[in-house]
Amino acid sequence: MVERMRIGQGFDVHALVPGRRLMLGGVPIEFDRGLLGHSDADVLLHAITDAVLGAAGLGDIGTMFPDTDPAYLGADSRALLANAMQSVIARGWRVVNLDCTIMAERPRIAPYAEAMRQCVAGLLQIDPAQVNVKGKTSERLGFVGRGEAIAASAVALLVAA
Repeated sequence: MVERMRIGQGFDVHALVPGRRLMLGGVPIEFDRGLLGHSDADVLLHAITDAVLGAAGLGDIGTMFPDTDPAYLGADSRALLANAMQSVIARGWRVVNLDCTIMAERPRIAPYAEAMRQCVAGLLQIDPAQVNVKGKTSERLGFVGRGEAIAASAVALLVAA
């Protein structure tokens, strides 16, 4: 039987540091710190990229866009996700829905969630109603709870186009 559906999950975490702009879900966020990484370190878009690539059997973000390649230094994660999505589409898949969670004590995610949904939907070439973005704290536990990092997870359902 030919596979008609696939599920992929993604996870990413980056340290919060001073002197960097904070990007989450392709949206600039007003905050006193940003995420440390080779690219713009957008943890949500990285988790989504891993989810859609994994579901399509195309590896992960580190395989497609290695952090050892200077071409990706400071890269816009929106461009990375859009490029990965083109590969997913070329393999004959489309996204049915995406559910995402950002884990952060601060900043609050709710005021930015709709803008993130809109941005992500555009990058995945789907309707915003097919994307869910939510924020959760870790109740001051662990590196997220201490405000040292932000983490994100994503689950994507793909169907054959």
